[in-house]
Amino acid sequence: MLSVCILGSTGSVGGQAIEVVRSLGLRVSGLSTWSNVRLLAEQAREFGPSACAVGDRRVASDARSLLRELSPTPELFVGTDGLAELASMAEHEIVLNAVVGFVGVYPTLAAIDAGHDVALANKETLVAAGSIVMGRARQRGVSIRPIDSEHSAIWQCLAGQNRPALSRLILTASGGPFRDRADLSDVTRQQALAHPNWRMGPKISVDSATMINKALEVVEAHWLFDASPDIMEIVVHRESIVHSMVEFVDGSVIAQMGAADMRTPIQYALTYPTRREGLAERLDLAGLGTLTFASPDTERFPGVLLGHQALRRGGVAPAAMSAANEVAVDLFCRGMLRFCDIAPAVGEAMVSIGAGGEPTIREIVEADGRARQFIEERCGGCMR
Repeated sequence: MLSVCILGSTGSVGGQAIEVVRSLGLRVSGLSTWSNVRLLAEQAREFGPSACAVGDRRVASDARSLLRELSPTPELFVGTDGLAELASMAEHEIVLNAVVGFVGVYPTLAAIDAGHDVALANKETLVAAGSIVMGRARQRGVSIRPIDSEHSAIWQCLAGQNRPALSRLILTASGGPFRDRADLSDVTRQQALAHPNWRMGPKISVDSATMINKALEVVEAHWLFDASPDIMEIVVHRESIVHSMVEFVDGSVIAQMGAADMRTPIQYALTYPTRREGLAERLDLAGLGTLTFASPDTERFPGVLLGHQALRRGGVAPAAMSAANEVAVDLFCRGMLRFCDIAPAVGEAMVSIGAGGEPTIREIVEADGRARQFIEERCGGCMR
């Protein structure tokens, strides 16, 4: 029975991962949360992991009290270092990283160094530190299995194919909640979180609304599939049925299709290379009738271009983009930055921080910090 450590188990993707491991009857060897200790304790009661972790040190005491009621009591790790300690434990066979934000880089590297395969939902791991992460994964002989629906689709489409014959990666985008809205000057947090197709957490929902999620995914795809930004294209596909496509030099295009349900790519990452009965609804193609595709509106959604720009700048530019966006989204959600100002601010931060050559982890951390400071200083008081 596969032993799975789920990092970020109380979030949106983590909760869906819990549903998947429950349905498959897998063993859960570790669980983590940032601060939702009550839900963590409930999950630990059900699955009996040998260890848990909380990222927020302020809730460590509450976590210990709740976990102490369980028998046997799981070991508890605390803080960012604790997430990495949990990820490195020998008993895991695969670590599913659904942590949100740059903090997710550290447990990914720890899991790789421990020789564990990683099912990856944390975007920042590859956006900020893709060269380091993929390099270490190759050295350790472990696999990085994408959970994002778009990258899972490309992974599946490329299976068994002759990679030199690849000519284009086509990432699909729903267009988010504002694809038909002309004026984005007065968008509210509630409106930005109301995604029409997917069930996601606040950060990725806002990223989808700005379409910066596609910029992040372009960078991820570059590292996952060793693909130049020149062969990556983004198309708006409102129905979210085709999750992405690959084109080969002979003009053949292969697409992966399925219901808009994150549990499918989660399950595939855990059961690869086999397939098991899944939880998602089956497609009714006749009922769907029509699938549509269109180019993104880069004037209304300039953030969609940031990934290509970051890769062409190279160095720490992707890390700066990711960090700046993380802070900008937080400021928007707190009512301190307008929705339409998120992408321009992120672009300014990326240019301000610069690029450089192939970065070390220290340089990436420094760029991350400077990008966050730039956004705080540039935008922190915009709506006060």
